[in-house]
Formats: sequence, structure tokens, C-alpha cells
Amino acid sequence: MVNNGHDLILKNVTKHVSLDQPEADFFISLLRHTTLKRKEYLLGQGDICRTENFIVKGCLRAYTIDEQGFEHVIMLGVEDWWVGDLYSFLTQTPATYFIQALEYTEVLQLSKNDLEALYKNVPKFERFFRLIIQNAFIAQQKRINQNLSLSAEQKYLDFIKTYPQMEQRIPQKQISAYLGITPVFLSMLRRRLAKR
Repeated sequence: MVNNGHDLILKNVTKHVSLDQPEADFFISLLRHTTLKRKEYLLGQGDICRTENFIVKGCLRAYTIDEQGFEHVIMLGVEDWWVGDLYSFLTQTPATYFIQALEYTEVLQLSKNDLEALYKNVPKFERFFRLIIQNAFIAQQKRINQNLSLSAEQKYLDFIKTYPQMEQRIPQKQISAYLGITPVFLSMLRRRLAKR
């Protein structure tokens, strides 16, 4: 019987590669189901990211803290998304980010060693993870470009398009940290848009 989000992760994988039953079973056998309470950390800054993580349920944020103590949300992840500190995972060096649950969260984790075993036993997963990494790179490039070229209003409008329903799920403070604006400015922006 498929459980613990296995059906969701298999659906995610088969968007890019097809698996026969033995391949799917082998993949599922490598996954570890983990739960996080709200505000619990999946990864601490300076820790080594030892797993790639698929979100079955919940919401995670990846963030850094600058020298003045301000938090900068680099990424938000929700159901059916992969999350981790890719540089730390691939190089097995200390992580740049904190990754924290914003609500009760369930993830399926795949360790680096198990990922290598997966590549060896089911080579089509190399294609799958190449596509996942390509998509992450494209999203990162888009985010950098938006931060450099879009107004706060344009960034906010793109946020609500990219993350539908997110405003009801996470605190305004997290949204403003993601957009790079203050919570007060975000409130003013929302009021102005509501009047249109």
C-alpha cells in the first residue's frame, strides 16, 4: 500500500521519467519520512545538508540572517516541491541557509549515499534530478532578476501568482522578508492594491 506521501512523490517523479514497479519500489525503499513541528529546523546554518527533501505536506522557508540581524527569505517551499541547500548537499560543506518549517510539515528525505545508489541502480533518476536542478537554477535566476529589476509592487504581484493561497498560510513578516521589504511597507502596498 502506498502511504506517507509515496503516491505524491511518485507523481512528481513521473512528470519527468517513467518508472516500472521494481524501480518505483527501489526508490521508495530509500526514502525516509520525517515530520517537523512549526518553527522546527530541517537544516541549521553551518550544518551539512545530508538529504534532498520532498515536501509532502506543509511549508518550509530557507533563509539567512545578515550582520544586522535581519532575516532574508531566499526560498519558500510547499507541497510537491523539493527543498535543500544544494551547494552544501553536493559538496558536503556547511550550509549557507537555515531551513525551517512555517507550519506542521512532512518531508520524504533521500540521503546523498542513497541518491548515488539510486543513480547506479535506476540511471533514469540522473535525468530526473538534472531536470529538478535545472528548474531550481531557472527559478533562482528569475528571482535574482526580479530582485534587481522589479518594483516592490511587481514582486508582490508575482509572489501571489507563484504562491497562490500562501498569504493565508504564512505570517506577513515571512512574506515581507521574501520580498525584501518591511512588513509596514507590505501592509501599505496591500491596502493600495485593495483600493484598485
